[in-house]
Amino acid sequence: MTIRNLDALFEPKSIAVVGASRRPGSLGSVLARNLFNGGFQGPIMPVHPRHEAIEGVLAYPSVEALPQTPDLAVIATPPDSVAELIAAFGKRGTRAAVVITAGFGEGGDGQGAERRQAILDAAKPNLLRVVGPNCLGMMVPGIGLDASFSHVAPLPGNLAFVTQSGAMVTAMLDWATPRGIGFSKVVSLGDKADVDFGDLLDYLAMDVQTRAILLYIESVAHARKFLSAARIAARNKPVIVVKGGRHAEGAKAVASHTGALAGADAVYNAVFARAGMLRVYSLEELFDAAETLSRLSVARRHPDGRARLAILTNGGGLGILATDALIDHGGKLAELSASTKAALDACLPVTWSGGNPVDIIGDAPGVRYRAALEVLLQEREADATLVMHCPTAVASATEAAKAVVETLGATAAKDRPVLAAWVGDQAVEEARRLFARHGIASYETPEQAVQGFMHLENYRRNQALLMRVPHPERDVVEPDRAAARAVLEPALAEGREWLSEAEAKALMQAYGIPVVATQVVASPAEAGAAAAALGGPVALKILSRDLTHKSDLGGVALDLEGEAAVTAAAEAMLQRIAAAAPHAKLEGFTVQTMCRRPRAEELILGVVDDPQFGPVMLFGHGGTAVEVIADKALALPPLDPMLAEAMMAETNVYRLLQGYRDRPPAAIKEVADCLVRLSQVVSDMPEITEVDVNPLLADAEGVIALDARVRIAARRDPLAAPTARLAIRPYPRELEQTVAMPDGTEIFIRPLRPTDAAGLRHAFRQLDPEDVRMRFFATIKDLSDDMLARLTQLDYDREMALAAFTSQDSGHQGLGVVRLAADPDNRRAEFAVLVRSDIKRQGVGSVLMEAILDYARERGIGEICGSVLAENAAMLALCRKLGFAATPAGEGTVAVRLQLLEDPALPRLHSQRS
Repeated sequence: MTIRNLDALFEPKSIAVVGASRRPGSLGSVLARNLFNGGFQGPIMPVHPRHEAIEGVLAYPSVEALPQTPDLAVIATPPDSVAELIAAFGKRGTRAAVVITAGFGEGGDGQGAERRQAILDAAKPNLLRVVGPNCLGMMVPGIGLDASFSHVAPLPGNLAFVTQSGAMVTAMLDWATPRGIGFSKVVSLGDKADVDFGDLLDYLAMDVQTRAILLYIESVAHARKFLSAARIAARNKPVIVVKGGRHAEGAKAVASHTGALAGADAVYNAVFARAGMLRVYSLEELFDAAETLSRLSVARRHPDGRARLAILTNGGGLGILATDALIDHGGKLAELSASTKAALDACLPVTWSGGNPVDIIGDAPGVRYRAALEVLLQEREADATLVMHCPTAVASATEAAKAVVETLGATAAKDRPVLAAWVGDQAVEEARRLFARHGIASYETPEQAVQGFMHLENYRRNQALLMRVPHPERDVVEPDRAAARAVLEPALAEGREWLSEAEAKALMQAYGIPVVATQVVASPAEAGAAAAALGGPVALKILSRDLTHKSDLGGVALDLEGEAAVTAAAEAMLQRIAAAAPHAKLEGFTVQTMCRRPRAEELILGVVDDPQFGPVMLFGHGGTAVEVIADKALALPPLDPMLAEAMMAETNVYRLLQGYRDRPPAAIKEVADCLVRLSQVVSDMPEITEVDVNPLLADAEGVIALDARVRIAARRDPLAAPTARLAIRPYPRELEQTVAMPDGTEIFIRPLRPTDAAGLRHAFRQLDPEDVRMRFFATIKDLSDDMLARLTQLDYDREMALAAFTSQDSGHQGLGVVRLAADPDNRRAEFAVLVRSDIKRQGVGSVLMEAILDYARERGIGEICGSVLAENAAMLALCRKLGFAATPAGEGTVAVRLQLLEDPALPRLHSQRS
């Protein structure tokens, strides 16, 4: 992952173009016209072996003949010539290229794939970055750069649009330009041979000209890279995505319920949500969402999924339409409190609707709008307010709009979003202009306004999950990894694809997921004896690694009681299976006590291995009709309890778990814990490719799994880290260590976890104010939730924080923390260290610094740097002891720097694609 040399793409001082043409109507002529007429102020140098000039500009016969080295090359020549040109530009010192040409492996062409690799090989020695091939090009309207063959030039603005499809660029610009919508950057990625979504998300996250990032995605090639970059970008500005190919899931044979339910598009939903992005479904919706998020408060809150809207209108019909749209989109009407209704009674005519929607009657003047809106903005049960108006002959639309603007300007409820829908045309034009001038989100119809509200709510929910501050871990039991490995290894050695039911349950049990006791027997007689020993009714199941859906073939019998009944049932089962699946290898039976939980909900927990994003978690309504009901939610591991409960809240069965009528609430926290433990299973055991726990019974007594299936496969790359297949790097347990202090005592060092947030806040409150100033260069009285999230929600693939404790089980009261944040290129990283005030000068800071430097060397980070206050003599002395060079940096600070490698980016750049 790298943004190296992308400045040459977006801020070039000079450009060379190869393949520009004078032939009217050709791609090369359109490209030349756009480049030379876009307003770019630097030199644009055509390269052409036959023409003396292109568009009236002197042309040069070769790259070598150019009078100066261009920062950016634009290439639209036949495919066999591109690699040679890339090599020539790289040799000249050009740092970026846009390759318009197609013919590089699209559709599986082998020769094209070789050409594609040749481009990468030519670019790699000189770190030349390549956009494309097979793309429409790219544009930076703010500097007049149009390196594309688009028929429309974009207007300058503050939206960045990155698309995989060139056709989407032209469609987007054709739609946006007449509406006055402008862009900071427009990039068509094409085949994504080098520069891809992850690279551009990293760059645009810090681009001051970009207010929001709009994406059109068809596929993602490097899952972990994409998610790392997307999570960084989404923490800084709205990232809104349209996913193309939603229904192109392919004809994939599945052998489990999880595999059947986890379609490719549903996986992308989980990916976008985990990254804090907002997904929409059309170009128009893309712009609407960008405008909504720019104008409304997106303050984060707990993802409770309520989405409650208060509606204020002068027309009952508008209120009905808005309500219908709200329910269709999964939102709710806010319940007005008694105090709110009383306040509305006091300021509205007796004929007002008396509830939500608040219909203030068609003759409502501005003063009535103001009075009602002031009341609704105080309603705690509403997450936002929609104010609507339809034109009438007895009331002014403009006056009503002015009342809304004045009310919002005076109210203290600044974090309460307000949306407006003034319906009509000529009569409401001035009102809409008024809203635009004052930054109020305004829509033409009730349906569009409700959609805007749901965009906001979905975005806030995803942002809350991205920046969550979990509660401290609740009695998490460390799994018995040795027992789990003892189950897996024999099956792997035999080359099996599936664990037996008993093995799968033993694996779940090793990770703390409760399972019903099960005995494995070889014959009908042994089944009968096992049932007699267990006593009471039992369940009998056929045991065969060739049969995954046993009940479909008559391989399950329930509520059997007594030795004779079980023996007879087992003999009959053998006959049924022999007829239904004659080639299946039968290994015996499992006998388990019937689990009597009549008031329990049947759930499914699962894992499926997605080809792009690796393991994906599933939760939903379980049982034999699981695929018919299809009530499910997906999420990426690793999970914590908060993420698990948010995942569960997306399903209908979650509402059942909360209790209804005479049924008490189920053990929701225990269900969430099972999801967390299952995510641990797939993080620890890379050989596990698919899991079904179905059904998992959940009621007020707790949870218990009645059945489990686990699919396994030998690791594709035994040398890769066990967690390499996960799209999000899980907690790096391998970095835990016990370290001896100078006085002989020992401390425990481990990576910081999200659940350390409460402990970190407590430790911060114990710090001496002077120590806080030395660390943060400012006086900070406390850590906000947002700051805590940023400090503890680590992307372990890019940043690391190591915390020191007196012992492994000392809870969350730490001794100190050292932090390292690497740039996207992995070239340099910035460190910061803080030690508890009451244990300074005991060597904790030195031990933490040495630990983080060892980590940096292992990660291949080339340079460690930091800023230290000049008066912080102790920190400067430690830096000198560790070999840092110190340089005065002004404003009372000293820049410290330690070189670890010469240039670590050189071997890493392009490494994922070469």
